Amino acid sequence: MRDAFRPSPDALLAQARREAPGRGRLKIFLGAAPGVGKTYEMLTSAHARRREGVDVVVGVVETHGRPETEALVAGLAVLARRTVPYGGSTLSEMDLDGLLARKPRLALVDELAHTNAPGSRHPKRYLDVEELLQAGIDVHTTLNIQHVESLNDVVAQITRIRVRETVPDSILDRADDIEVIDLSPDDLIRRLQEGKVYLPRQAERALRHYFSPGNLTALRELALRRTAQQVDDQLVTHMRAHAIPGPWAAGERVLVCVSEDPRASGLVRYAKRLADRLRAPFTALTIEGRRSASLSEAERDRIADTLRLAERLGGETATLPSQGRIADDVVGFARERNVTHVVIGKSTRSRWFELLNGSVVHDLLRRSGPISVHVVAGEEIAGAPAPHKGVRTAPPAPSALPYGAALGAVAGALGLGLALQSSLGHESTDLVFLTAVVAVAVRFGLYPSLAAVLASSLAYNFFFLPPLYTFTIADPTNVVALFFFTLVAVVVSNLAARVRAEATISRARSRTTEALYGFSRKLASCGTLDDVLWATAYQIALMLRLRVVLLLPQNAGANDGTVSVMAGYPPEDFLDEADLAAAKWTFDHGRPAGRGADTLPGAKRLFLPLRTGRGMVGVVGLDGDKPGPLLTPDQRRLLDALADQAALAIERVHLVEDLDRARRSVETDRLRQALLSSLSHDLKTPLAAVLGSATTLRDLGDALDPEAQGDLLATMIDEAERLNRFIANLLDMTKLESGALAPNLAPHDLAEIVGTALERAAKILGHHRVALALGAGLPALSLDAVLMEQVLFNLLDNAAKYAPEESLVRIEGWREGDAVHLRILDEGEGLPEGDEERIFDTFYRVRKRDRVRAGTGLGLAISRGFVEAMGGGITARNREDRSGAAFTLTLPVPRAALEDAA
Repeated sequence: MRDAFRPSPDALLAQARREAPGRGRLKIFLGAAPGVGKTYEMLTSAHARRREGVDVVVGVVETHGRPETEALVAGLAVLARRTVPYGGSTLSEMDLDGLLARKPRLALVDELAHTNAPGSRHPKRYLDVEELLQAGIDVHTTLNIQHVESLNDVVAQITRIRVRETVPDSILDRADDIEVIDLSPDDLIRRLQEGKVYLPRQAERALRHYFSPGNLTALRELALRRTAQQVDDQLVTHMRAHAIPGPWAAGERVLVCVSEDPRASGLVRYAKRLADRLRAPFTALTIEGRRSASLSEAERDRIADTLRLAERLGGETATLPSQGRIADDVVGFARERNVTHVVIGKSTRSRWFELLNGSVVHDLLRRSGPISVHVVAGEEIAGAPAPHKGVRTAPPAPSALPYGAALGAVAGALGLGLALQSSLGHESTDLVFLTAVVAVAVRFGLYPSLAAVLASSLAYNFFFLPPLYTFTIADPTNVVALFFFTLVAVVVSNLAARVRAEATISRARSRTTEALYGFSRKLASCGTLDDVLWATAYQIALMLRLRVVLLLPQNAGANDGTVSVMAGYPPEDFLDEADLAAAKWTFDHGRPAGRGADTLPGAKRLFLPLRTGRGMVGVVGLDGDKPGPLLTPDQRRLLDALADQAALAIERVHLVEDLDRARRSVETDRLRQALLSSLSHDLKTPLAAVLGSATTLRDLGDALDPEAQGDLLATMIDEAERLNRFIANLLDMTKLESGALAPNLAPHDLAEIVGTALERAAKILGHHRVALALGAGLPALSLDAVLMEQVLFNLLDNAAKYAPEESLVRIEGWREGDAVHLRILDEGEGLPEGDEERIFDTFYRVRKRDRVRAGTGLGLAISRGFVEAMGGGITARNREDRSGAAFTLTLPVPRAALEDAA
């Protein structure tokens, strides 16, 4: 019997996690619909805490223009929101960093399900709340029941409106306190009509659709039930953590005991009806003891079918290894789960059987205490699960080998006893026979050990008790000795057989657990969908000795029910029409189909669903050569565990792919916006200057002196060259990203290329001083002269943009080992901290300061691409001697130059 006075480790761990030092407490004000007064109640509670001396700060509160709510906000410290530019407008969000720096004792965060603006640290506000709690800040927040993830489909069915912003149920489960803000539908509709929830036009539209009395009543019930479930879970955790023997009848729970009896399905249906009357959950429990190993296939199948019936009826199922008496196991489980009603079938055993073996029903009635026990008569129960279709193999015939081994062990014990009789006497030889009996019980089980007991008793009487070599016992004390020897042998053999049975069950469970753990580790290391599918197919085929195929939708997330073979073991890529129809039906309805199932039993394979909490992800098909059912009950439970892990791994891969697509979409939008911004500025500005100068020459050319005309022509040429550089940069970037750039490498003098680049950049460096310091004896480098000149021109152009006029631009070059370094230094403001690598990203420009610099954000990205294509590298950092930036190119010395130097 499990110790009912020992606290549950899981409950203690949950309580310790909830009360962990340094973590804030979360209180959720939960409402059935907008307008019930959640924010008002949260602010009222905040004022009460402030009067108690608690430091309260409003992180974000949405008043929606309601005067009474705004009046409550006015009396509290309010943290200014941060502004986020988005799509040409400005959004305001909670300043998470400011709140963490302020670190109040209590933060008010309204609308927990809110989606943050793009660019925020967290995409959802509940993640901001998690960070506040981790920082030790208590949080009060508000939430409507329609935003709870698990109730999203239910709310959509009731209101016909799909809510897109949801929070996971784990947030509610981790909440320290949930306060339901309840308001009757009539009062809420009256508030809506009075304009206290929405503006008049919005209120009129809401009354016609969402805020109907039926919808509000259903949402109100959902909010109350979800809160009751949370409170009930907290009660059970409290009882288990403090080892309080239950039940506490604060909430009803029903437990039904399931065995191999054909009437077990009727017990489950009775428990379902009882749970419905009590508006309570129910659990179907089966106990696995030493008798479980001796059950026939039909009886084990019946238990599995009954448990699946309980799941279809909405109940939970549990399988518990026996710790001794079945009644004690049931009572211990019931007290641990705070069960108030236990349903068990009426015994049909004979009176003699109950006298010899005991009665589970009578033991349960005596030990149940305050738990109500419902003993249901067998004749009132009907409708056992239909047996599986197919031919069942006959049970194997009992083998004579264990009994022969038992007699052989007794014969060996007899020989040893005769050999030791002269030294030990016949009084101690019974221990030799007991040793043989225990060995037989441990190796072969109960019945061979009982045969060994009988043989040992006869041999002990015949060979050791006077008169010898007869079954007559002359001395009455020897009769007593033989009786107690036989009794002890029976008890010891029974105990040893029980230990053997429990050890066998434990070993089987250990092997299964080890295999499942190995499978989970294998799935965790899989990074692609193909890896997950092949690992799943191989593992199921290996553990169940069956042929396996896995079918998934042709397009991830498709809802048309079309599935195709994605993996199989042995490899299989073709299914006939009957199998495909069964697989499609399974995917559409989420229930088994095909061989041995109730639907489409003519298919060659049995198809089972792969599902997660978010819905169907695929189908697994099984096929074997043996006739009859494909899976035993134990194999079905094992397959369920494997399928659940595989479904979660498949969903994880899909989520990662969705996240990558979303990230690529965001990056594409960012690049598109940057490109449009560059086009609007860097293309429009030179075009406007060219058009303006050309128009002036056309309209006023005769009235202008030659010098003015020359200035206009020079402007047109300069801006046209600037436009040409912009287009050239775009073309170069396209070549780099497409991989079409192939440098034409040849030996070149670096000083010559630097001189050409300086000549080309003479105009843009006209208002700067230039200093050149190249080391003597620099070797010829393997470069593409055109690309290298463009790199230097881009770097010089960058220095001219960000350095003030009349400042110095310095070019240094030196050799160090097997590389030549070329550095360009300016005297500008330098690089913003943390942007040393980002400045090489496409379309990235440093943050704006006192003026906007012209540029596309492509020059440095192109320079790095060109240099890396020639086998070199480029880095950027701030100067140490003064303000300014330093760009360093590292170019390898050709092998021929190194050999010449050697």
